[in-house]
Amino acid sequence: MEARAMARHVRGSAKKYRQVVALIRGKSVQEALNILQFVPKAAAGPLEKTVRSAAANAVNMDDSGELDAENLHIKIVSVDGGPAQKRIHYGPRGMASRMKKRSSHITVVVSDD
Repeated sequence: MEARAMARHVRGSAKKYRQVVALIRGKSVQEALNILQFVPKAAAGPLEKTVRSAAANAVNMDDSGELDAENLHIKIVSVDGGPAQKRIHYGPRGMASRMKKRSSHITVVVSDD
């Protein structure tokens, strides 16, 4: 059985999230949560929340009550770029430059296979 969770419009660039995603890809859910708890990156917080949500979705989808969160492993983790907020950064001598505040979409699929 598969279950998925998505976190959309999360602040932070997809490139920074992918560095942390590489650490948890293919691991069990419990091991991934342990890793994310001690990773000193800001991207670990939203990723941990999304992994917990996917695990909870899997447990709640199972009507028989036999599925345990300890048996789940991460099947797919992907991070895609979301919309960027464009802002102006003011500089010296009346100059200005564009600044992009990037966002990301996180998708986590867990499975008991």
